[in-house]
Amino acid sequence: MKELVDLGVMVFREKNSRGSFKPHLSIKFRSTEGKLVTFSIDTTRTPAKYQQPDAYLITHAHSDHNGKSAMLSDRAVCSEKTALALEIRHDRKYAGRTFKVGETIEVSGVKVHTFPNFHTVGSVAFMWENEVGTRILVTGDVKDASMLPECDLLITEANYGDPGDTTCFFDDDLEGFENAFRDNTSIAFGAYAFGKAQRAVELLRGFGYEGVIEMDDQSLSLTKTLLEDAGELEYLGNCCGDSISIVPPWDLDKLPANISKFVMTGRSDYRYPAIQISDHLDARGLEDMVKNIDPEFTVVYHPNGHRPGRFAKHLDSIGFNALSIDKIENVLSNEFV
Repeated sequence: MKELVDLGVMVFREKNSRGSFKPHLSIKFRSTEGKLVTFSIDTTRTPAKYQQPDAYLITHAHSDHNGKSAMLSDRAVCSEKTALALEIRHDRKYAGRTFKVGETIEVSGVKVHTFPNFHTVGSVAFMWENEVGTRILVTGDVKDASMLPECDLLITEANYGDPGDTTCFFDDDLEGFENAFRDNTSIAFGAYAFGKAQRAVELLRGFGYEGVIEMDDQSLSLTKTLLEDAGELEYLGNCCGDSISIVPPWDLDKLPANISKFVMTGRSDYRYPAIQISDHLDARGLEDMVKNIDPEFTVVYHPNGHRPGRFAKHLDSIGFNALSIDKIENVLSNEFV
């Protein structure tokens, strides 16, 4: 961890009162004004009786990034659309502060820049500098890294970061998606309510479809709220005759048998044909992202499992100093944060 000390940063994990790890990590550093600051990244709230971090940074509203918990803190920080998505998904009021993607905000005296990563509507990367000039970039999950800046310390993901796993290499099958809806007069796409469902609507409109799209309740609420140009949307079953529907994959079985059904996924364990549409970079894209950002040190903080370690090892093998979350030695309990 000497490299991180030289960069003026302490990266640490926390244990809760049960002795298990809280999700993801926190970063302690001194601001350009010399103030000691802690940012917790995509994690759950610390109980109120303990000292709080200066901010809970929420990169996006998927459940594995723990906004359901962090959103209840007045120290939560996320984009306006992430806050809206969290409120719809979890039926609770967002208590923190918000910003528009691309804005620069001040958090506890630290100037924090935000950048789109195109993973979901409203998803962002955060970047700031510390007292010694280290540029710290937290990417969250990434679909398109073209807007991400160079940095010195990169905190990033490895959802598809195992170069030894063939399923981590893919290209989106946009042609297959277009052919599916053009070749079937009545069709349903299985897509998660947040993220994939909005992507499906954007693709359909981009391919020139101007008709009604039927959606399940939560997908419809999220899409109407988050997309400015979603076109005409209706609740599932409100249209007569042929239509295009978007529902969660597990609800495809509930639709009439005469409807053609596809799942927007790279997985092969669904009973319906899969169309490869991902909201992540594949292994090649993740490697290219790191090469373009060119950090002095990389910490791979997401997801659970073996992929952060595999990606960190791969980065080391191509000349980038890297550490996976399971190798972080700094571990604090709530009392000592």
